[in-house]
Amino acid sequence: MTETEIRTRTAPSRTTARTTADGGPLTPLGLFTVLLGAALPLIDFFIVNVALPTMDHDLHAGPAVLELVVAGYGVAYAVLLVLGGRLGDSFGRRRLFLAGMAAFGLTSLACGLAPNAWSLVGARVAQGAASALMLPQVLATIHSSTTGSRRARALSMYGATAGLSMVAGQILGGVLVAADLAGTGWRAVFLVNVPVALIGLALAVRTVPETRSERPAPVDVPGTVLLALALITLMVPLTEGRAAGWPQWTWFSLGAFPFVAAAFYAVERRADRAGRTPLLPPSLFALRGLRRGLPMVLPFSIGFGGFMFVIAVALQQGLRYGPVAAGMALAPMATAFFVASLMGPRLVTRYGSRVVTVGAGIQAVGLALLMLAVGRDWPDVSIAGLLPGVALAGFGQGLQLPLLFRIVLADVPTERAGVGSGVMVTTQQSALALGVATLGTLFLSLAPSRGMGDALVITLAAQLAAVAVTALMSLRLPRVVA
Repeated sequence: MTETEIRTRTAPSRTTARTTADGGPLTPLGLFTVLLGAALPLIDFFIVNVALPTMDHDLHAGPAVLELVVAGYGVAYAVLLVLGGRLGDSFGRRRLFLAGMAAFGLTSLACGLAPNAWSLVGARVAQGAASALMLPQVLATIHSSTTGSRRARALSMYGATAGLSMVAGQILGGVLVAADLAGTGWRAVFLVNVPVALIGLALAVRTVPETRSERPAPVDVPGTVLLALALITLMVPLTEGRAAGWPQWTWFSLGAFPFVAAAFYAVERRADRAGRTPLLPPSLFALRGLRRGLPMVLPFSIGFGGFMFVIAVALQQGLRYGPVAAGMALAPMATAFFVASLMGPRLVTRYGSRVVTVGAGIQAVGLALLMLAVGRDWPDVSIAGLLPGVALAGFGQGLQLPLLFRIVLADVPTERAGVGSGVMVTTQQSALALGVATLGTLFLSLAPSRGMGDALVITLAAQLAAVAVTALMSLRLPRVVA
C-alpha cells in the first residue's frame, strides 16, 4: 500500500477529532499538563537506578529480584502501550489520560509502602500498566489538537521532555535517597509521585481537551496477545538471565521469540489487508517519515537506556560516589540536552534533518571523551573529568531525539494519532528496556573479570557503535522536515 493510499484511506474529515464542548485547541497550560504526564513514566523508569543499592539493603532483595523491579515496570509498560493508545482512540484520550494519571498515583503509593521485595515488584508491574494508559494519550492529544507550527513546537517540547526526564530521573532519585525525607529512604522516589499526580489530575480536568477517533476500531485481541508474548519472550530472559544464571527457560524463551514475532506480523498483516485496523498496522510503514525515522529510535534508545543504567552502577559501586554525587554527575547532560532541544527547531528550519546527523556526531565525540577519561583515570575519575564527555553526549542527544519524534509523526493522519503515537512510544520504551537488558548484562558480565573500569569502556564502545548506526541511518531521512 502506497503512502498516497494510506492518506486517502485514513484522511480525516473536518470532524474527525472531536474536542471538548468549547472546541478549544490545546492551550499552553494544557500542553504543560500533558507533558507532565509524559515526564512521570519516563522519570520513574530511571529514578530507581540510583536507589537500587538502598532497596537491596532494606528489603534483602538480591540481584534477580532487583532486576525485576526494573524489568517488571519496563515490560508491563512496553507491552500495554499500543493498547493504551487504541483505548484512547475509542473512549477518549482525556478520559484515559485522567484514568492513567490516577492509577499512576495509586500504584506509586503502593510502591512506596511495599513491605517486601516481591510486593514492590508487583506494584511496579501495576505502575507500568498505569503508565501505558497515560503516555500514549499525550502524543495523540498533541497530534489531534494542534496544527502547523504549534504542532512542531509541541512535538519538539515533547522530545525535550522525554530526554530530560530520563536524565532528571536519576538526578532526582539520588537527591531523594540522600535526603531520606522523614526516614523514608528509597521509598521517597515513589511517594513523591503522589502529590504530583494529584496536581496533574486537577490541571487535566480543566485544561486538556477531549479528543477521540470518529471511527474507533475494536481492540485487536490476537495482535495484543501476540505482541505481549513477543516482548515478554525477548525482554524477560535478557533482563533476568544473568542474575538467574541463565537457566533453561531463558534460552527456551529467546528461541521462541522469532516465531512469536513472525506470527504477530502475519496476523497484523492479514488484518490490515482485510481492511480491519490491527494493533500495529503494517501499512503505516508506507509513510516515509515513520518508515525511516522509527528504526532510528531503536539504536538511539537502546544506547540511552543502557548508558543510564550502567553509569549509575559504575559511579556508585565502582567510583563509590554517593547517590547525590552520582545523580549530579549527570547534571551537565541534562543541561546540555535542554539547550540543544531549544536550539533544535531553528536549526531544523535552516538545515533540515542533517541536524540529526550532526547531533549523532557530537554525541559520538562525547562518548569518546568519556571512554578516554575512564580508561586514563579509573578508579580516580572525578566529576570534572566526566563533565566534557557527559555534556557533549547530552547536547548531541538533544539535537536528535526531539527531531526524530517530529519526523516519525509528521505524516501520520489525525485519524490514526493514537495508533501512531502508540507505535512510537512502544518502540522507544521497548528499546530503553532492551538497552538496560543488553548493555547492562554486558557491563555486569565483564566487571568481575575485567574490572569495572574496563567493563565501562567496552560498554561505552558498544554504545558508540549504536551511535554510528544512527548517524548512517540519518542520511536516509527526508531532508526537509514538515
